[in-house]
Amino acid sequence: MPSEDDRLPRAGAGNRGGSDVPIARLKPDLFSLLFKGCKAERYSAGQHLFMQEDSSDRVYGVISGTIEISLYSPGGRKLVANIELLQSLVGEIGALDGGPRTATAICLTDCELVSVSRAKLFERIDEHPPLARALIELLCARLRWVSGEMGDHALLKIETRLAKRLIFLSGLIADAEGWIPISQADVAEFLGATRESINKTLNYWRSRSFIAIKRGGIRITDKQALHDIADLEDD
Repeated sequence: MPSEDDRLPRAGAGNRGGSDVPIARLKPDLFSLLFKGCKAERYSAGQHLFMQEDSSDRVYGVISGTIEISLYSPGGRKLVANIELLQSLVGEIGALDGGPRTATAICLTDCELVSVSRAKLFERIDEHPPLARALIELLCARLRWVSGEMGDHALLKIETRLAKRLIFLSGLIADAEGWIPISQADVAEFLGATRESINKTLNYWRSRSFIAIKRGGIRITDKQALHDIADLEDD
C-alpha cells in the first residue's frame, strides 16, 4: 500500500493534462534540512497565511492540511491558482526575491506548518547547496505550470479545460471513494470562468453519467469520457 507521500505528485512530474503538476514539494530529506529546528504551528481552516501584496518575510512548509493559493483582481475577482499539500512550499517566490506576495494563501483545512525567515532561508541555502538546486527546480515547475495554464486559457474551450482540471484534482485531492471536495463555484474560480458556464457543463456531464455531483463534491464516474473530452490518452 503506497504511503500518502508516494501517491502525491511531485513538482516537475508530468500529468496527463499536458502541464506539470503545480506542487512545489521538496524531497523529505531536503524538507527536513530546510526546516530543521523549526517549531510546527497549527492553523485553523479559513485562516490566512498571507495576503496578496503583503511583504514577504518567510517561506512555509506544509506538514499536513491543504493550502489554497489565489489571485485577486483590483475589483475583487478571484482566481484559484494552486493547491498545496504535504511537503509543499508556500511563499517561496517572495521569500527568495524579497518582493511583495504574488498571491493570497489560505488554509482550506486545519493545517500544521513550519516556516523559516527569509534570512534563515538564505543561510540554509549557503550551508547546503543542494537546497539551491531543489528550489530552482521548484520554481521552474511553477513556471511550466503557469505557461501551460496560460496556453490552455487562450487556446482551449471551457469543456476541455474543465475536464483536464477535474482529472487533475481527482488524482490530487479525491478521497477514497473518488469524491473531489470542491464546489461548482470553486471549480469556476479555478478556471477563471463564470459559475453559470461551469454549472451548465457539469449538469450535462452528470446527465450523461460522466460525473456525479453532491453538495461540496464532484466524482468522476466515467474517466475515459473525460479523457476523451480533454483529448488525453489514458494509461
